[in-house]
Amino acid sequence: MAAAVAGILRGGLLPQAGRLPALQTVRHGSKAVTRHWRVMHFERQKLMAVTKYIPPKPAINPRCVTPPPKRVQEETGLIRLLRREVAAVFQNNRMIAVCQNVPLGAEDKLFMQHRLRKHNILVKAFPNQILKPFLEDSKYRNLLPLFVGHNLLLVSKEPKVKEMVRILKGVPFLPLLGGCIDDTILSRQGFINYSKLPSLDLVQGELVGGLTLLTAQTHALLQHQPLHLTALLDQYVRQQHQGDSVKPATGQPGPPDSVPDS
Repeated sequence: MAAAVAGILRGGLLPQAGRLPALQTVRHGSKAVTRHWRVMHFERQKLMAVTKYIPPKPAINPRCVTPPPKRVQEETGLIRLLRREVAAVFQNNRMIAVCQNVPLGAEDKLFMQHRLRKHNILVKAFPNQILKPFLEDSKYRNLLPLFVGHNLLLVSKEPKVKEMVRILKGVPFLPLLGGCIDDTILSRQGFINYSKLPSLDLVQGELVGGLTLLTAQTHALLQHQPLHLTALLDQYVRQQHQGDSVKPATGQPGPPDSVPDS
């Protein structure tokens, strides 16, 4: 009877298929940690030092061995096209300004390019892998320190420095680093000083006026002595005619002319 009851109770307490037991045994004790560094035994250290592998020395010093030839990367058509475009930009434009390419919004960038294009100033962007090899082999090699990071080129066939500086003042987060005008390298302050110079037409007018004034003064100085001498000779001739007309009227000879001692 007791065995039957125990069997019924044992069968009722066992979990059925597909169900988990209501109670599970969870171990809360500490676990052994085996990843802590432990000091190696002294005898083992000596054994490891004695049995350490020593590779044999090569018969030829590695520095004397000819290194394998480096694989030359072939230039793609895009790289050749960019190089020709860079050469054309530096050859056909008198003003080349270098600015740091900061992240601008698409609308701000289009608005700035539109304002610059009104004065025939174009915005160009080239990777440094194309620009630096070109600058190293050209007369613009002193511009290399400006090309660090991402840069923009503001190019124009005529030096429109005053207009460019005025537009860049309205975009303070686009700094001007430097550039060149007519193959003359200028810094940022050099561009600002250049923009304060008067226009070429005004300078040419002042130059022509100054040269005309100097020419007129020179002409007056050169003509002063001959005119003065001519006036003296005319006065002398008039005095001689007056002396001849007085002599027949009086009937007496005039006083003899004084002859300078020789």
